Amino acid sequence: MNTQTAEFEFIKALSAELSSRNLVFPTSLKATMNIRQALDNPDINNDQVAKLISMEPVLSAQVLMLANTAMFNRSSKKIDELKTAVGLMGFGVVRNVAISVGMKQLKDQQAHGQNSALMEGLWTRSIRVAALAFVIARNRTRVSPDKAMIAGLLHDIGKFYILSRICQYENLLHPTETMWDLIDHWHVDIGTAILDSWEVADDIRSAVMDHQNTNLPESSRPTLTDVLVAADFLDEHFVKESLDDMDEDRLPTSMKNLNLDIKSIDVLMSETRQEIAQILKMLS
Repeated sequence: MNTQTAEFEFIKALSAELSSRNLVFPTSLKATMNIRQALDNPDINNDQVAKLISMEPVLSAQVLMLANTAMFNRSSKKIDELKTAVGLMGFGVVRNVAISVGMKQLKDQQAHGQNSALMEGLWTRSIRVAALAFVIARNRTRVSPDKAMIAGLLHDIGKFYILSRICQYENLLHPTETMWDLIDHWHVDIGTAILDSWEVADDIRSAVMDHQNTNLPESSRPTLTDVLVAADFLDEHFVKESLDDMDEDRLPTSMKNLNLDIKSIDVLMSETRQEIAQILKMLS
């Protein structure tokens, strides 16, 4: 089988897997292990636990999914914030979920170790986008900052899943430019399907689905999707630590909806750096 054929067969095979309700795959094993250790601290509080969990995409989704089962959620209202989920489940259950996810990630990461560096790089970017989304939501909208952080963390979940499966195909051990094009093309649809199987809140799924849409409708009431589009767009400038090449006449509609200009963006980025520093300190 040549490389191009393998690439298309690979993407085709993913569709069959997405019907599974047990989609647990490596994102950041190190983060999961650090979270599990932190949960052993008797002085940790509910807010700290929620913040820690929110730093690992798969663990976050698993906790939210479990919190919405009949065992924990006796109401008809969907739980979509980790603080509420942790309060319902208790630290002991959350710790067990972290151990379970960590063990599955360890197994998968050992089997697919070739892509672990790519996974960590992708996780780092997800943390940046999550922090940007959190800060934007807190400062510019009535959207829950915690929900915005979850959306930012999960927005590239399709890429994690694709990379975790690439090593099953010998011809794809080292992704080619064509393979990266396929990943870019398919990851949103695959990510949305994953979030659907995890029963993640509709507005988070919608935001993930449209996070690359730079032409959202104009609105005076920015949505979670506006927040995520803006965070994803600003990440490149955040990494460069410069806004010099930003053309204010060609900004995504979401930036206008959020009333963001160069000056306000600079302030938000400064807050985001502080937020990321706190996150990394918690995970150290």
